[in-house]
Amino acid sequence: MTYAARQKIAAEVIGSALLLATVVGSGIMAETLADGNIAVALLANTIATGAILYVLITALGPVSGAHFNPAVTLVFLLRKELPARLAAAYVLAQLAGTIAGAMLAHAMFGQALLQLSEHARSGPAQWLSELVATFTLVLAILGTLRSRPDAVPVSVALVIVAGYWFTASTSFANPAVTLARSLTNTFSGIAPADAPAFIAAQLAGALLGLVVAEKGFGWAAGAGEQPSLSGSLES
Repeated sequence: MTYAARQKIAAEVIGSALLLATVVGSGIMAETLADGNIAVALLANTIATGAILYVLITALGPVSGAHFNPAVTLVFLLRKELPARLAAAYVLAQLAGTIAGAMLAHAMFGQALLQLSEHARSGPAQWLSELVATFTLVLAILGTLRSRPDAVPVSVALVIVAGYWFTASTSFANPAVTLARSLTNTFSGIAPADAPAFIAAQLAGALLGLVVAEKGFGWAAGAGEQPSLSGSLES
């Protein structure tokens, strides 16, 4: 099936919105039910996020590539696998979608739609964590596309699940997600003043992942490779 640009952009909006609704909504539910046990709340948040990532990538990957992440879109743009105009539209769609998703989660839990986070997340350890998380994500995507394209959805989901626990920042690894999470004063939030440093670290991590993949391992874009996290893209 052939998908028009508007359908691809719609897939990025919808996927990004549902991803953020899951991240924020499961965080609210987890914090409510965990009775102060942060580990239990984080575990619940982790499972929900990993699960929805796998589903969304599998379902929407053939439509848009299921990036839902400006850092991932940037990588495919730099690999010349995605036209600049469509890449720009993807980033705008991801930003709009994630913000809408945060508001949707607030609405589902009866909270104010517009919020500003008061959760401080700053410092060298947090920034290094975001660089490592995004580096790992990009390396996993490009390596798995090279070896087992059908396994990219589960690889992406598992990288994020692991990142929740092995990084100090709980692995945002996504500039659009970071921006949207600055607009929720709930379990998953980040103070707006702390978001720019996270985003800078994420972009640096994505670029480092791209350089290591291409220059270190020779994983240049192949003739049959698609800019898709599902390993395929119908166009």
